[in-house]
Amino acid sequence: MSNLLESIIRPEILALSAYHIPSAEGMIKLDAMENPYTLPLILREEISQLAEEAHINRYPDPSAAPLKAILRDTLAIPSEMAIMLGNGSDEIIQVIALATARPGAVLMGVDPGFAMFRIIATFCGMNYVGVPLAADFSIDLEAMLAAISQHQPAVIFLAYPNNPSGNLFDPQAICRIIEATPGIVVVDEAYQAFADATFMDMLTQYPNLLLMRTLSKLGLAGLRLGLLVGRPEWLAQLEKLRLPYNVGIMTQLVVERILQHYDILLEQAAAIKAERAILRARLATMKGVEVFPSDANFVLFRLNEASRIFQELQQHRILIKNLDGSHPLLKNCLRVTVGASDENTLFCKTLRHILEKPLQLA
Repeated sequence: MSNLLESIIRPEILALSAYHIPSAEGMIKLDAMENPYTLPLILREEISQLAEEAHINRYPDPSAAPLKAILRDTLAIPSEMAIMLGNGSDEIIQVIALATARPGAVLMGVDPGFAMFRIIATFCGMNYVGVPLAADFSIDLEAMLAAISQHQPAVIFLAYPNNPSGNLFDPQAICRIIEATPGIVVVDEAYQAFADATFMDMLTQYPNLLLMRTLSKLGLAGLRLGLLVGRPEWLAQLEKLRLPYNVGIMTQLVVERILQHYDILLEQAAAIKAERAILRARLATMKGVEVFPSDANFVLFRLNEASRIFQELQQHRILIKNLDGSHPLLKNCLRVTVGASDENTLFCKTLRHILEKPLQLA
């Protein structure tokens, strides 16, 4: 069987590790940057009525025109910009990679950055170049400009704020990168609701700038809706690669209804930001813990024996993200999603207990 696999499957796919999603059954789930809050009962009842009346025997609206209209209004998308919808941001990343994957083409990002940029570049047959960040997780602009000059990337992806570090890059540095790049620059604003910073108003200034958003972090992760905003000339070409009916009828109907109550999502985002401040302050009081700044809905921190601490937290039924060993800058780093108040309290209490208990000698 192995010989058959090696003769059929591309070697770079055989060498690729799949994106790992651990089981969270029975755990306090603080690993995936999800909104911990549910929707109000009255809105859930409205959604139930939508489900009852939805024509699920029919294909969804392929253009999703009503959904795009309310997204444009809610997210203040410039009227001259087009919108493309995806089954989450991952599908949009894949569409862009497929569209730009000429022989020898380079997809560029920063390291450490969102893992799917590298993974999708690989399975689309592109060369991935990751430019290391500085020690404080800021963009090394000199190194970035040198890499652009050397590799002439077809597309650059920059998360703003960055994942997994949580910080906002210097906007002037991003502008320099956009100006120096011969191809497309895609700014991924998955965590924009927690950062209060955006490049949306820069789209009219830079013809090679595209902007990506998702509603997953705002509380709609289960609906899987991502969107790409940019000039119609770009999106007309990218739409050719978008699979028909990629956004299901329930996603379209439910997101339309929820966006009519967008203030609820913004209130929840504000609560998450307030909890983030409390969580960072608590972590900072713990001996041996280095807490990094965050403009997202998660917090990155460093401590000794991170992998052991991660495993002990799992034994206490608390699941966070272990980044130790994934990149040199992330040595002994863990990432925790900002949860509800009781979840954050239990996480901090448990972590403090683990850190303060005497080590068991062999």
